[in-house]
Amino acid sequence: MSEIIRSHGFTNESLDWDAWLDVVELDKATPEQVAVLEESHPKAKTSDYYLFLVHQPEILRQRSAAFNAIMYAPGGMPRAERELSTTVVSRINGCVYCASVHAQRFEQLAKRNDVIREVFDEPRTAGTTDREKAIAQFSIALTETPGEVRPAQLQALRDVGLTDAEILDLIHSIAIFAWANRLMLNLGEPVFPETVAAV
Repeated sequence: MSEIIRSHGFTNESLDWDAWLDVVELDKATPEQVAVLEESHPKAKTSDYYLFLVHQPEILRQRSAAFNAIMYAPGGMPRAERELSTTVVSRINGCVYCASVHAQRFEQLAKRNDVIREVFDEPRTAGTTDREKAIAQFSIALTETPGEVRPAQLQALRDVGLTDAEILDLIHSIAIFAWANRLMLNLGEPVFPETVAAV
């Protein structure tokens, strides 16, 4: 992270997340739960989010497989653009935690954060290029009015150079964050660094 950005309650800082409901205690987890945690994410065994979701290990297994395929699969839309899209979706949905994580991922991949500041300040005008602006606008449209996307909006993405495969990746990224944001927003809350330091 080259600089800390805080705007409208959003940040690119690393945040913790606390579950509001009971999480699975790792020393009491079943072998299946442990296996699912291990295949889900490198930090799953210490994350309240994963330790709560593993109450239903098969759902977490399927969720993690879909998430990882959508966000990390090679080819198609560049990963930085997937991260930009999911940061926009998280900003629109009000998911501070997801926005922080994916803002950091964008910066790691793109080696810049200018567009992240724009997303946090005003997502509707965000984008340093026509392609980024089109990605942000489409991410907002699909998030706010998912049943109203029309062919002209897909053509606008093609007009800035997205291939059909990249458009599909973009839609997958936006869609899975409708799910991810709702889990994070309704099962717990983000914890800012100064809150952790004060405890």
